Amino acid sequence: MAAIGFRTAGPAPGDPSPGGHGLARPLAGLGIDWAHGAEPVTSGSVTHPGYTHGCLAYDDPATLRALAVAQVTAGLAAGEQVWVVCPEDRATVTGWLASVPGIDAARRRDALRLVPVGEAYRHGEVVDPERQVRAYVRATTEALTAGHTGLRVLAEATSLVRTTAQRDAFARYEHRIDHWMRHRPMSAVCAYDRRQLDDAAIAELACLHPETNADVLFRLHAGGGDSVVALAGELDPSNHRDFAAALERADPRPVAGRLVFDAAELRFVDHRSLLHLRDHARRHDAVAVLRTPSRAPARLVDLLGLSEVRVEVVR
Repeated sequence: MAAIGFRTAGPAPGDPSPGGHGLARPLAGLGIDWAHGAEPVTSGSVTHPGYTHGCLAYDDPATLRALAVAQVTAGLAAGEQVWVVCPEDRATVTGWLASVPGIDAARRRDALRLVPVGEAYRHGEVVDPERQVRAYVRATTEALTAGHTGLRVLAEATSLVRTTAQRDAFARYEHRIDHWMRHRPMSAVCAYDRRQLDDAAIAELACLHPETNADVLFRLHAGGGDSVVALAGELDPSNHRDFAAALERADPRPVAGRLVFDAAELRFVDHRSLLHLRDHARRHDAVAVLRTPSRAPARLVDLLGLSEVRVEVVR
């Protein structure tokens, strides 16, 4: 079936981002600006000013090391507790961080924790999304109680997403923790090794982050205000199945019968993706509300007769 769609406002595909890196947002030190209870995913309160959730796809270990230095330096300067979770042992990671001022004192006062993945997870483990979120809720609360301003996590999670089952569970976790972090003093960067995961596997996870350097056409992440989800990029015939999978994994829930999607940064949407929104709304006996600065999607919704999808044009 031929695609039916309308292009909305925004740069054309392939245009560089405002930061000049071709990324969703500019990256600190590497081209991405990472500076700054598990519940059903519904719209929430005011966005926390330090909200950041990024995804780094890398193929050079030096890139990961540089990111670790940047994250730890920024986190300690902000008074946060910083966790570095990665496959390497503590001695190796300590070596990476040798240039960070006050690194030894930070470890002594528990402002920096180095967590080898092998100590935190069993080999081949499929994470429990809700339990994983609860663990970080508890860790953030403990960091605040100890006098830190928040929790910052750099997690090299390649070993946790090798299989289809692992990625399915981890993607569900990614969106839930993204939604929780948006309103709390926790930030995170997830890193995935391109030498061990193919582009399609990384895209399954990268598309659920508001910031990424991975080559993904669309992003679906936690929304602000009464928007349960924000959509960015392009939803076209090439990725509509990926969008359906991301939407099912995120599983946003309605508030007062409405599922509000912030589409301010969505440049294009075709009929297939609108049908996915309709189907999701039907499953929850709700109406999907696409909030966009463009009038074009409304014409497509009317043409298709999608009573479960409404378009709110905002300026």
